[in-house]
Amino acid sequence: MLIETKGLKKVFKSRGKEVEAVRGVDLAVKEGEVFGLLGPNGAGKTTTMRMLSTLIEPTEGRAVVCGHDLATDSAAVRRDIGYVGQEGGTWGEVTARDELVMQGRLYGMSKRTAAKRAAEVLESFQLSEYADRNVKTYSGGQKRRLDIALGIMHEPKLLFLDEPTTGLDPQSRAHMWDEVRSLRERGTAIFLTTHYLDEADALCDRLAIIDHGEVVAEGTPLALKKEVAGDVVAVGVVGDGEKARTLLGEKDFVREIESGEPDPATGVAVLRLYVDEGATALPELLRALDGAGIAPASIELHRPSLDDVFLKQTGRSLREEGN
Repeated sequence: MLIETKGLKKVFKSRGKEVEAVRGVDLAVKEGEVFGLLGPNGAGKTTTMRMLSTLIEPTEGRAVVCGHDLATDSAAVRRDIGYVGQEGGTWGEVTARDELVMQGRLYGMSKRTAAKRAAEVLESFQLSEYADRNVKTYSGGQKRRLDIALGIMHEPKLLFLDEPTTGLDPQSRAHMWDEVRSLRERGTAIFLTTHYLDEADALCDRLAIIDHGEVVAEGTPLALKKEVAGDVVAVGVVGDGEKARTLLGEKDFVREIESGEPDPATGVAVLRLYVDEGATALPELLRALDGAGIAPASIELHRPSLDDVFLKQTGRSLREEGN
């Protein structure tokens, strides 16, 4: 295992009060995999990553990163990892090539070795064309690629990526996904944080869902979605949502039903029904609502998603949390 944690906890003091940002997290990350920490803003994702990368000390708990104890051998941890924060670390007044060579030199490379490695990384991240321009002239996507290039300049065993695609346009975001996959294929393990459901689903071999500083679910995206068995039917109702919930909840083919708060603007409340066969259940649901004089404002049928997993574990939608 490249990362093993037990009871990892971080408490901050704010205005005389203690705030538990991370509450006893247990994680295990394997060599060569992309592991994601998925959750809304403020869930404890970045705090967990900053502890594992030695930027802040845990309040309690134990962690081993790349075979080194986080508490007693943090210098060895730093030698074996790369870290790319949300804000990046590029300097606008120098060129990408100079930044990369400087990074290599900081990790003990000779000037010649650092220059050779910088050329390789620039080519790999399709930055060679801009390598000798000041970074302040780069687009957001180009800067983000340079951030990651800096993070892997010393060929770390493990790369930490904190919200790697936040703020990027769709094209740059897709390119960043390709870079993450390419790094994985070359054997670099990646620990990333994200609040994007599609990103976690597309990139992660395994992931942990974190909420209010606690891991509430862990596994492969497919395994987590399978825990929400069957299909999901989302029914939007206006007015007496409780009447619709009671009516539909009594149907034998509805295994579970959850209701959200009405939208203040439209008055529509969404009921999520977990059923075995959505195509069979849908006509039955419509007949039941029609018989009770309830006209649905909307109705959708879909396979379980990571948002359904989050909703099932926390009672809230991650899509709504991200707005």
